[in-house]
Amino acid sequence: MAFDFKKEYKEFYMPKNKPQIVDVPKANYIAVRGTGDPNEEDGTYKKAIGILYSVAYTLKMSYKTDYRIEGFYEYVVPPLEGLWWQENVEGVDYSNKAAFQWISVIRLPDFVSKKDFEWAVETASQKKKMDCSPAEFFTLEEGLCVQIMHFGAYDDEPETVAVMDKFLEENGYENDFSDERRHHEIYMSDARRTAPEKWKTVIRHPIKKKG
Repeated sequence: MAFDFKKEYKEFYMPKNKPQIVDVPKANYIAVRGTGDPNEEDGTYKKAIGILYSVAYTLKMSYKTDYRIEGFYEYVVPPLEGLWWQENVEGVDYSNKAAFQWISVIRLPDFVSKKDFEWAVETASQKKKMDCSPAEFFTLEEGLCVQIMHFGAYDDEPETVAVMDKFLEENGYENDFSDERRHHEIYMSDARRTAPEKWKTVIRHPIKKKG
């Protein structure tokens, strides 16, 4: 049976709809960076998603090619994730999507090396006849965070974030955003096939103890 990150690491992918504190270990990702409104038709964000999945599935299906990845085992491609920020804004201003800066990511199994990743980018570019060179091998070490499962449309996230902030205040923590630690979303629903009111999104914020 294929390894499924969502099932094996439930504490990071399937939190309850109330805040919880987690210590997130370092992990490697396929990443594409960009700016602008993610809802723009044929925009940078949608192109980035295409690149991510092309590389992700090239790695997943590598065992059916002549290329061999050391330590490979079959796995389910993990969900799409995103790190979001805006210049001079703490957290996210959902009313100004054009100002978004983002890094879209898909987690890599630990056995995928930089060399394997580079093979996948080149192979995906050739097979899909698309330029996958914006993809980068990205390492993220989040450390101490608060997270929650948000149910509903992305534009309704501020209400859920307010719940997280209240929890931090009551428990002696505060947000700890920086250039390395961003507003993080993990998309547990396929937005193309699910009604917005049923979307499930993990929201994760970096935190530290007050004082």
